[in-house]
Amino acid sequence: MGFELPRLFSGYIGKMAYDQTIRVFLADDHRLFRDGLKRILGETTDIVVVGEASDGFDALEKIHLGGWDVALLDVSMPGMSGLEVLKRIMIDDKKHQVLMLSTYHEDEYAIRAIRAGASAYLTKNSPTDLLISVIRRLANGKKYIDAALAEKLLFDLGPTSKMPHSILSDREFTVLKLITAGLSLTQIAQKLALSAKTVSTYRARLLEKMKMQNNAQLIRYVTEHKLLE
Repeated sequence: MGFELPRLFSGYIGKMAYDQTIRVFLADDHRLFRDGLKRILGETTDIVVVGEASDGFDALEKIHLGGWDVALLDVSMPGMSGLEVLKRIMIDDKKHQVLMLSTYHEDEYAIRAIRAGASAYLTKNSPTDLLISVIRRLANGKKYIDAALAEKLLFDLGPTSKMPHSILSDREFTVLKLITAGLSLTQIAQKLALSAKTVSTYRARLLEKMKMQNNAQLIRYVTEHKLLE
């Protein structure tokens, strides 16, 4: 699991105080990660996990029931990704406080998440104290974006032409990354809980959008633009 267990954590990070408990909803398809995160948050005096889900569809259904203050969503989940869940709940209320978690370090996912309405984006190997601090910040109605990402978001709003991969849908971009990581269409289908035919359709669409003809060209593009780093 990415987050470190806290060693000598005490008090409120940033000296923030709360009059009531922060209710967290957690969605991630890995049981061990959810259990580890619940143990970490259990070490605090003001944060409690009030609900959890192991896939996007279950998460969306439970999130709609309410009763939470901050939702922690894994970017990549089977069936419906965390980004798709985020977009759907933002249709109901754009004030929802959502922290997106991911194993991906690349800024492309972070930019997509922030644009879709996320209040923050962290990788799963972020320090425990940062995670807790961000949850408290979101519960206080604020957002968290690190300086490097904020700068990229600012420049990304300029008049410059978009990179080919930036016009892909979230699912198409995920399929692109998995293809260039060496997974077969069958393996991608299993990972995303989709049919091989559906994955093949996503591949055809992204090839068309990026004006490429085969996986070799995709791999070359991803390598040249360092999208796997």
